[in-house]
Amino acid sequence: MKRTFLKNLLGGMALALSAALPLSAAAEDMPGKGVTVQPIKSSIAEETFQTELVMQALKDLGYTVQPIKEIEYAAGHIALANGDATFMADHWNPLHVDFYEKAGGDAKLYREGVYSEGALQGYLIDKKTADKYGIKRIDQLKDPKLAKLFDSDGDGKADLAGCNPGWGCEKVIEHHLDAYGLRDTVTHRQGSYAAIIADTIARYKQGQPILYYTWTPYWVSGVLVPNKDVVWLQVPFSSLPGERKDIDTALPDGSNYGFQANNQQIVANRAWVEKNPAAGKLFAIMKLSNNDISAQNKRMRDGETKPADIQRHVTGWIKAHRATYDGWLKAAREAAK
Repeated sequence: MKRTFLKNLLGGMALALSAALPLSAAAEDMPGKGVTVQPIKSSIAEETFQTELVMQALKDLGYTVQPIKEIEYAAGHIALANGDATFMADHWNPLHVDFYEKAGGDAKLYREGVYSEGALQGYLIDKKTADKYGIKRIDQLKDPKLAKLFDSDGDGKADLAGCNPGWGCEKVIEHHLDAYGLRDTVTHRQGSYAAIIADTIARYKQGQPILYYTWTPYWVSGVLVPNKDVVWLQVPFSSLPGERKDIDTALPDGSNYGFQANNQQIVANRAWVEKNPAAGKLFAIMKLSNNDISAQNKRMRDGETKPADIQRHVTGWIKAHRATYDGWLKAAREAAK
């Protein structure tokens, strides 16, 4: 009788222990279980891929991830600082430095590591016009005769396909118009960048001169290829607005496009990250190449814009970089212990 009781007792203990082990292992594998994440992004559709990749990694760590909410950068940084959102995958540093500081800076926000490095911005014109008239610098458009080459609405001024209000780049462009004496000869066209750049490309295909602002990584430079279809314009000297007024925007090779090279970082609510070290570690170590972003953006430009398409792009990227992706998850899980 005692032997049977002892056997049953030991058996029950073993069963309970074996049942507890998987639960413990599962807890370590899913440090985000029961925690909700609210991702945000700007109105730039091509930021969805980068954001969705972070979201997938968070889901694989057990977090409950809500659908993306769209909000422009300035308000987005404030939402993150206030805890109304969790993370944004496309904080441009230093372009968005003012947004970051005004929202509370490091005391309220978290940004560690570099998600995508070496993003460039600047002004470009079609190579045919550049070669024919010897245009190499944006300030040459102070000449009304040269500016008129890029006039698309008949007012005699060059039409610059520019930057949406609220993105940050529009402040630099507006500053440049004054700093380089272009206010009287160049019009900064703003609105929906997607529509404006589509019109610009259509004009190029019709053989007309074009003048536009863009950035990399982005699909535009895969359609209008620098040094083949178009050329970057230099600026005569470095000049940025506000606190960055004394910063040199020249690149290591000596070229100067008027904008600082930027790193894209994941920015998040600091208090939330401190409670979720697994996510904080993930945000700090994830990396995407400019080539991968541009290639995916080009697929969107070619029509693969549905949510299912972008999710397929994310799944394909993970499959092609499985070891790297699994390494991120492993480091994140280790940080939670």
